[in-house]
Amino acid sequence: MAPPGAITSVVPEILAKRRKRDDTEKRTKANSKNIFKKAEQYVTEFQLEEKDSIRLKRDTKSKKVLHCPPEQKLLFVIRIKGLNKVHPTTKKIFQLLRLKQINMGVFIRVNAATLGLLKQVEPFIAFGYPNMKSVKELIYKRGYAKIKNTRIPLTDNRVIEQHLGKHGIICMEDLVHELITVGKSFSHVTKFLYPMKLNSPLGGLAQKKPQSGEVSQTGNQAEKINDLIRRMN
Repeated sequence: MAPPGAITSVVPEILAKRRKRDDTEKRTKANSKNIFKKAEQYVTEFQLEEKDSIRLKRDTKSKKVLHCPPEQKLLFVIRIKGLNKVHPTTKKIFQLLRLKQINMGVFIRVNAATLGLLKQVEPFIAFGYPNMKSVKELIYKRGYAKIKNTRIPLTDNRVIEQHLGKHGIICMEDLVHELITVGKSFSHVTKFLYPMKLNSPLGGLAQKKPQSGEVSQTGNQAEKINDLIRRMN
């Protein structure tokens, strides 16, 4: 026969588990609502920025004034060459950029230091300014987290919340927004993300050197990097 206190000790344990489950469900529902609200807010924000940019271009064109676009803050860098007979300095720069394999890509902040590194490995890389569509497609299709040197697919927002929640980033939309805006937690996000493993570009890259008037497929591609991302994603 069980001691008198056995039943009473089991009941509180069951109640505690039930309360914990209910709290988890409530938190999940609250997070889901918060995620949808954030997604709507980010979309509205980007649409307004795009409309403002178009309006400024039209105004400056009608007034025949030179339009200066806002300074870019985000770069996407892809390693497209440089496997054999690479100089040790070049190898070291690739390690710093986390581009250890061909067709790997990373997001980096635009500053004098990073531009100096890119200049030294320019013949082996393509880089430029990704738009919101490119960033979103890369994160949703190629997004992996680097957790304890393990590549974890971003299939659950709880993984993001667990490692970046203290920075106010709890979902995929937060990741995209932080990258696009190059926010205060940008470095934490880039460290959290595993370098993007892309496919070889659809249609391949031109093997011959560009002739006079032709644009090289290495180095700074500016906005044309978005076309290359589409072909490799």
